[in-house]
Amino acid sequence: MLKIAFALFLVFTVNVILGSIGSTQFLGDVGELLIVISSVIFFVIAIIQSENNNQTATNSDD
Repeated sequence: MLKIAFALFLVFTVNVILGSIGSTQFLGDVGELLIVISSVIFFVIAIIQSENNNQTATNSDD
């Protein structure tokens, strides 16, 4: 999940860089918003899964 979040954020970053240097952006405002929201959602899912794995490992050690 973290790789997906990183890839989506990379797409957003490339789009912003292209827009700032005057090149044609391939995403509009709504597209950028959807990419950022998707990236955040996948990042949160990855963090929650990581915390679950750590908690499970800690509980099994006891």
